Amino acid sequence: MSRTTGPGDPAAPAVVLNEVRKHYRETRAVDGVSFTVARGEFFGLIGPNGAGKTTLVEIMEGLRQADAGTVSVLGASPWPRNRALLPRLGVQTQTSAFFVRLTAREHLATVAALYGAEPAAVPRTLALVGLGEQADVRGEDLSGGQRQRLAIASALVHDPELLFLDEPTAALDPQARRSLWQVLRDLKGAGRTIVYTTHHLDEAEALCDRVAIMTRGRVTALDSPNRLIARSSSTTRLVVPAERLSLAEAGELPGVISAVLDGDAVVLETGDAGPLLAAVEKVAGLAGVQTRTATLEDVYLHLTEQP
Repeated sequence: MSRTTGPGDPAAPAVVLNEVRKHYRETRAVDGVSFTVARGEFFGLIGPNGAGKTTLVEIMEGLRQADAGTVSVLGASPWPRNRALLPRLGVQTQTSAFFVRLTAREHLATVAALYGAEPAAVPRTLALVGLGEQADVRGEDLSGGQRQRLAIASALVHDPELLFLDEPTAALDPQARRSLWQVLRDLKGAGRTIVYTTHHLDEAEALCDRVAIMTRGRVTALDSPNRLIARSSSTTRLVVPAERLSLAEAGELPGVISAVLDGDAVVLETGDAGPLLAAVEKVAGLAGVQTRTATLEDVYLHLTEQP
């Protein structure tokens, strides 16, 4: 017997899009997008500027109306503006606003009160995002990474079922970005459903269960990062210091598909790294030699550079 699902059913998808379209005059910002996001999934949405990511996310959040297609978020339509749905969503934008004269604790307490969240949610959420020690620091005195954490805390304090995070690590230094990765992993581990946009492809590869790559308003690829990478290329690249191996020597090695000079290194592409590594060891040694397999960035660049 088939089982029915409702808005609160954990078996129902968190998001269902079917042939969603949004046009601005002649521009097809979103052009027939369909996908689902499962409960508890960390779902990435990536693509170049102008690909339609922001418009699509705003449609899911209920900030814009789709011209065509159907949108279901937690079993309900987000448009017209669905007041019953809003407390179940958490939204962090690139340009999150803060009460800069308030401390982190005061700011979050204000946000919590707007949602009717219990006061105990404030210290709990600050601790969750790693801001417990900065609770009494004013917003204007927080670092960039700490402000991003506070933006995420503001999206979390009312305990939403679904989070929309728009480039949460944008403009952060590498250390702050990696630190925030752990916050995102913890949210995923706690069972949060996350829809997430980023331009950091290494980040999407490390964090996301699945990614949708958008170009010109359409989803051109959708799968787990590992499966997208596995389908894209079966070759491996060896990077050898140029002072130890010339292009002419590289071209004579067994199994070399191509050899190019890239700065101070010779990059060899091969379908079977083992024999080539053995040959390189005999000719140049392996000190300083790097082995590189395909990454999500390679998949992304291949898809988004298509005419």
